[in-house]
Amino acid sequence: MMTNPRFDDVREKAADATREDDVQSVYTGLVHDDGRQEYYFANDTEEASELRETAAVQLGMLVRVLADRSESDIEEITELAAERAENMRLE
Repeated sequence: MMTNPRFDDVREKAADATREDDVQSVYTGLVHDDGRQEYYFANDTEEASELRETAAVQLGMLVRVLADRSESDIEEITELAAERAENMRLE
């Protein structure tokens, strides 16, 4: 049984949005029930500075949303994310 009834709707909207023509940066992170993690990250640029900027915008959006929805402050979320990133294995 799904805990959040909006989950399927949001997942479908996100998948549709990635197909829009004017998208310049995409990040999708998946966490499966068994703990397995996948990520899909791409930017329509070759410039390192543009890559950093778009990635920082996406990271900022995610931190803001997580802080708001979890009733935590940005610093708590940032510290937890940094800790998880250090322990993350990229494959």
